[in-house]
Amino acid sequence: MDNLTFLHENATQPDFTLTAVTVFKICVIIPFFCIFMYSIILMLYTFYSQRQLWQSGRYVLFAHMLVSDTIHFLSSIVLFLLFKANVQIPFVYCQLLIFISSVSYMVTPINLATMSLERYIAICNPLRHAEICRVERGWIVILMFWIVSCVPFIAHISLEGPLADKDIYSGTLCRKQSANSSPSQKLANVVSSGLCFAVVATIVLYTYVRILLETRKVRADKASARKALKTVLLHGIQLGLCMLSFTYPVTEDIIQRQDIWFKDHIGFLNYFSFMLMPRFLSPLIYGVRDETFKKHMKRNLPCYSSKITPE
Repeated sequence: MDNLTFLHENATQPDFTLTAVTVFKICVIIPFFCIFMYSIILMLYTFYSQRQLWQSGRYVLFAHMLVSDTIHFLSSIVLFLLFKANVQIPFVYCQLLIFISSVSYMVTPINLATMSLERYIAICNPLRHAEICRVERGWIVILMFWIVSCVPFIAHISLEGPLADKDIYSGTLCRKQSANSSPSQKLANVVSSGLCFAVVATIVLYTYVRILLETRKVRADKASARKALKTVLLHGIQLGLCMLSFTYPVTEDIIQRQDIWFKDHIGFLNYFSFMLMPRFLSPLIYGVRDETFKKHMKRNLPCYSSKITPE
């Protein structure tokens, strides 16, 4: 009788543990999501409320990075929750979610490379900076970002085979990794992502070295040159954070192959550390570090704006 009671207690324990862990995950995700969205909305509001900011090509690129990171953040969360809840959705909607997530994922590093080039032009070719980095050209460049970022996904779909043979409205368990089913698709995904990050890393490193050499040559306005140097270095850190999300599919595949009962919990920690945190920290670090942007952003904080007395 005692043994039966012991077995009954052990049988009910996993349900309690599962419930407690699920509640814990929700308590982590929801506040984190709210903080992220509040920070993004605050920074975007700061950008659009200040004429000085939205008439600068540099801050236009930063605002675009906020939007692309938010799109990737939201689409990744939706894919993660659908997969963990074992919810099947029509194939066409699954491909649409993966398309949005994949394209917005590729846009951010390209945006970082362009922001580094903008700082390089400002320091190494200041007389032509206003002409080259006009806001009108910035919007055209942003459009090109999204067009270029669509190319890897289009190549991925072409390697998948004709869609006419598939029922696009049939239910499927949507997961970004499962879309790379064939070896050619996996190879194309690795090559496109690796090539993108290699080119961006080369551009960031090149601009950093050129600005570093420029700071040693010029005697006037060294403060601006050093500030630009720190900004490009910050773009390198942001690129490193983006590359953390590139390692997520590899670590997730390793975790799923392990035959342990808590692998789903490790998978959640892996997702939180390598997918959510980099997208949260990257724009926040830049927005807080930039003195001009931070000054305007602080004025929009409720706790700070109430202390400002009108002149």
